[in-house]
This record gives sequence, C-alpha cells and structure tokens, in this order.
Amino acid sequence: MRQAHRALGLSDDEHEMIIATLGREPLPVELAMYSVMWSEHCSYKSSRVHLRRLPSEGSAVLVGPGENAGVIDVGDGVAIALRMESHNHPSAIEPYQGAATGVGGILRDVFTMGARPIALMDVLCLGPLDSAHSRYIFDGVVRGIGGYGNSVGVPTVGGQLTFAPCYKDNPLVNVLCLGVLPIDRLVLSKARGAGNLVVLLGSLTGRDGIGGVSVLASAGFVPDEATKRPNVQVGDPFEEKRLIEACLDLLDLHLVVAIQDLGGAGLACATSETAARGGVGMDIDVSAVPLREAGMSPAEIMTSESQERMLAIVEPSSIDAVLDACARHDVRATVIGKVTESGGRGRLVVRDGTGPAAEIVADLPAASLTDEAPLYHRPMSPATAEAHLAPSCTAVLGASDALLALLYDPSFVFRQYDHQLFLNTVVPPGGGDATVLRLAAPGLSWNGKGLALTCDANPAWCAVSPRGGAELTVAEASLNIACAGARPVAIVDCLNFGNPEHAEVMWQLSEVVDGIAAACLAFDIPVVGGNVSLYNESNGIDIDPTPVIGLVGLIDDLSRRPPGICLGQKGAVVLLGERGSPDDHARLGGSRWARELGGHGGELPQLDFEAHSRLCALVSRLVAAECAGDAKVPIIGLHDVSDGGLGVCLAELCCASGKGIVVEEPWTREELFCEAPSRVVVCSDDPEGLLAAARYQGVTARVVGRVGGDRLVVPGLFELRVDDMVAARSGRLAR
Repeated sequence: MRQAHRALGLSDDEHEMIIATLGREPLPVELAMYSVMWSEHCSYKSSRVHLRRLPSEGSAVLVGPGENAGVIDVGDGVAIALRMESHNHPSAIEPYQGAATGVGGILRDVFTMGARPIALMDVLCLGPLDSAHSRYIFDGVVRGIGGYGNSVGVPTVGGQLTFAPCYKDNPLVNVLCLGVLPIDRLVLSKARGAGNLVVLLGSLTGRDGIGGVSVLASAGFVPDEATKRPNVQVGDPFEEKRLIEACLDLLDLHLVVAIQDLGGAGLACATSETAARGGVGMDIDVSAVPLREAGMSPAEIMTSESQERMLAIVEPSSIDAVLDACARHDVRATVIGKVTESGGRGRLVVRDGTGPAAEIVADLPAASLTDEAPLYHRPMSPATAEAHLAPSCTAVLGASDALLALLYDPSFVFRQYDHQLFLNTVVPPGGGDATVLRLAAPGLSWNGKGLALTCDANPAWCAVSPRGGAELTVAEASLNIACAGARPVAIVDCLNFGNPEHAEVMWQLSEVVDGIAAACLAFDIPVVGGNVSLYNESNGIDIDPTPVIGLVGLIDDLSRRPPGICLGQKGAVVLLGERGSPDDHARLGGSRWARELGGHGGELPQLDFEAHSRLCALVSRLVAAECAGDAKVPIIGLHDVSDGGLGVCLAELCCASGKGIVVEEPWTREELFCEAPSRVVVCSDDPEGLLAAARYQGVTARVVGRVGGDRLVVPGLFELRVDDMVAARSGRLAR
C-alpha cells in the first residue's frame, strides 16, 4: 500500500497527509479518490495561492469563482452563465474525442447552473502545419468541436488560432460556453437536507475516461504513450442534448435541491464537492450505479469520467416526479445514495451493496477531498530575459512581402461549425472584432439587448513578458468588446502553463495572474471563473505561457447590427489612439512580424490603462449609438489594431470589403508592424465629427487615409492589390 500511492500520482508527503486525516492507512478506493481529487487539475494545489489575487466581485455578479460557472445579472430578471475549460492532453492523445468531450464538459458546467447554453467559442494552439502530426491533431480537434457542438445543437460562434513550435506535441484546446437563464432558475451545487436522495442522471458509467483529465492534465506528458488512450473520455452529443432538456425541465419544475455535473474525477468529485459545499455528509452505494461494463471495481466506478452524467439532490417527495420528467426525455435516472447529517464536517461514505452486510469501501471527510487538498507555494524564479530580436525587416523581407506573409483567414475553421443555431448570431465569426448575439434563448424571449463575446490569447507577448502580455491580452479583449458597442461585464480565463515543478513556470503563472488582476482592476471587470491547465510540456520542453481571456459584454439596445470590419464605398480612414512613439516602434517583442522572421525576446509596447479606458469608452459609445439607430457620428466600419499592427489591420479591412485604402502619409516598416495597444481604425464619412468626439473624450485621433481604388497604398513602402491580399489571406490556412 505504501507504494500504491506513487503509482496513482500521490507524493509521499501527500500520502502522509491522508493518513493523518483518516487516522489510518487509506483503503484502496479512498486512495483512488484522493489521487484524482488531489490532482493538479482538480485541486489547483499549485495555483490556488495565486488565483486569490484576481478581482472577482462586482455589483452584477451573482455567482463568482468556486461554482461550476460564473453568473452575471444582465437586467430584466435575466442572467448569463459563463465558463471556460481546457482539454489539452486528451486532445493530444485522441484529437477528435478529446476536443468533443471538452465541449460536452463545458456545456454541463453551464446548464448545471440552470442556464441554457447558447454559444461556444474555442481557442486552439497547435504546432506549425508543415508537420503531418500537427495537421492530424488540427483536423481531429476541429472535427471534434464541430461534430459535438453541431450535433448537440449549440452554435460555435468564434475563437482563435495560434500556431507555434512549442505546441507541436502538446496542443491547447480551450473551450468557452455562454448560457442564458431566468434568475429564478439559478441553482447551486450545495447538497443539503439529511435524508434527501442522491440521483445519478444520464449515461452509463464505463471504464472510458478513468483518470482522464484528472490524471492526464496533472503530470508530465509523453504524447506517444498508447497506454493513455483509455484515459480519454468518449462523448455522445445526442445523450447530452437529452440531458440538457431533462435538467432544465427539472429546474423549471423546482424538483431538485442541488445539481452538479460529473466531469474530472467523476463521482468522486461530484459527491465530495456537493457535500462539502453544503457542509453535509453523503452515503453512496456503488452497486446501484448503472454500468456500461460488467465487473467494474468500486474504485473504477467512483473515478470514471464517462461523459453525459449529472448528479442531483432530490427530496424524497419529489423523486417520482423526477423519474417521470427524466423518462419523458429518455434520460436514465437512478437513486444511488442519500444526504446524511453533518457533524460539522460531513463524511462521504461509499458502500458496495445494501443492508448490514454491505462493505464500506470508503469513509472519509468530504471536505478533505476538496477544500483541504494540499496547497503548495512552489519556488519561483524569473525567466531569463532574451534581449535579441529578429533583424530589421529591411534586411530580410520587403514590406509588401512581409504583410502578405502575415495574413491568414481562420474562416476555413469556422466553416466547419454551425454558428447560426438558435438564429441569434448577429455578427458571425470574422465579421467583427467580437461576435454579437441577441440576448435570447428558446423559452426566453428577446428583450432587445445583445451580448458581445470574444476570446483572446497572445502567447508570443507573454513569452516576452508574462505580466505585460497578460495586461495587453485583457486590453485587447476589452477593445474588441468596445468595437461591438458593448460594455464589458465579466471575464473568465484559462491559464495554460508548463510544468509547475519548474520555478520559471511558476514565476510565469504568478506574473500572468498579476497582469490580469491589474488590467481587470483598471477596467473594472470581475473575473468570475476560470481554469488552470499545468504540465503542458512535451519531451521536457514547456509551452509558452498562454493565458486565454474570455470576455462578455452587454449591448443595451441592439436595434441595428454593429458596423463590423468593413469599409464603405468611400470615406475617411481615421486612426483613434496614438500613432505610437519611437520607443513603441522599437518594442517589437512578441509581434507577429518578429515571429515571422524567427525572432524572440525584445520588449513589449507600453500600455496606458487610463488612455485605453478612454478609447474603449469612446468606441463603445459611438458603436452603441449605431446599434440603437441614434448615431450622431456615422461609423461605416472599424477594426482594432492588434496582432500584426496597423499593416494587418488595414489589409484585413480591405480584404473584408474588396476596397482599397490610400494612406496619406509615410509610415516606416516598424510603425506599420508595431503592435502598440489602444488603437482602432474607423471608416467614417464624417471625419470632422469623429475627430471632435475623440477630442471631447481625450482620445488622440488623426485621418490617415481615404477609401478608394483596388489597392492598399502606403507611400514609400508598397502598393498591394486587394485581390492579391485576399488570395494570400484566404489560401494560406487551407494550403
């Protein structure tokens, strides 16, 4: 027994903690439960001490971190639920099922709060596509997301793609889900009421997924380890669809006291978390669990991560109604235990069988699996700064060739997903800097409001400066939301890092948390939940620090579609925000230009929180007036300046509209490709009104060009045909 804990991923010190908690050696089932619940993925034992620094409170926050999803009050008795999760290592082993079950898990996180899922977004970080292995992972992941989301009936409305060598054997698959609910349907996962029944809903329990994300995401990764394939869960989107409808029906009928999804660590997690949150005990009979395979041991039953399952706490007087409601939706419902009295520290008892002769295979404090999991203050050491950067573009690529090399269109991926399910998508993927949805759902009528949704990540920035890169990522997300005419209401994040046993990785994590916290405090945006994914390394090489920011904003009046990324038949091209100082132009660290040339290190451009806030307020107000049909300064189209700098921003506007732009003043290559923040390009036929509005808000603005012709013309640098840019942009990813 002394050596068994090591095989299950528990350290000697953790094993001693378990013995001290129980006052004895753990039973085999108990040891299995501690191994999955104290895993990095489930316990956050290396990151909890840092995550506490994130701001999570706000006047509209109904539910913050610690529950299955964050919940925000958006007025009129309506709330939204938001969650982001990772399924990285499972997707490296089985790309299709890894990505598909990542979608299934995040859907359950949202509808367990009482919300109907209305949108998915995915952020994919993959190896360069000149590798056959990376193409295999890319193909499987994209098909898995589309296959599950399209089948379950929830639209995938956007995301982000990053290709870099560090993800070749360790891809990142991060999925965000947004749901809508009437506030009176909100339910939490806190078990209560001694004698209440514990009911397992949904699919059969099998050996697929035993030690799935809880093990795969909590240790160093060997990508070609075939023995880990059974750890990957297998999804059934049609079972999930039935489960969604059954659970929402139960909540509408007020038939459940609490409800919790079965994700990482399976029944071990769902039972211990609901009991610990409610401060009660729980008595479970594993012999009552419906099985997919004969001969499963109690340890396998308690730790299986088979998909499409939920745990509900039900009053005995309601059980017949619960069984009837589930039968209407063809969903299996089985009583597997009951809630017991709390002695202040409720005990989770697991039996194999019924009656006095039933064997007790586990008897432990529920909180010892959750709140009392180990908390590590791991050593931290700053990463070695690299001062060198790619050589000047003048010595390597002409400006026109450089620009063409930086263009690619992710719509090749978006076409695999149905983004119009529910018919609420107003601005589709690629149509604007953020996707825009009507604030509506089946059974919840539209109230005229809209939601803007974006996911942003730039690991190249964070590789140069984890803190600065995190600040810039939050700033970019907030500006994307502003370009949709929305005001930000909540953030969820997914923090992807390498091996936490490496002091440099823990320093990166700490710096990123401080960067997110600083930006969220400056912009007054609460972080209502998230996910930490560690041990993202392969062959001893850590990935670049990759924080992903998911941000949702509210549009109070969506009478008209926001302008989006486009140009008119004519009009002025106005740059809102600073052109950039010479220092910014020299700070090309992490830029797409530098990456294209193989450069790394250097410095990031500086972010001014106050200036950025003023710009976001101006842009949001101007676009919101367009959405409400009350514009004083007409906005034809707009696009934020971010990845690729002003050059890529102008080129993408041209490609989206089939129109050219003639820039009226010279720009250097460094100015064109610098990724200085807090800038938006706006097309307007009233430039004087736009400049006046900017002055009033304290935002620098200047006319930089005019719409016209069939070329993007930058004096002294290049003239590029729009058709050539479109061909380069649309064909690159497909090739």
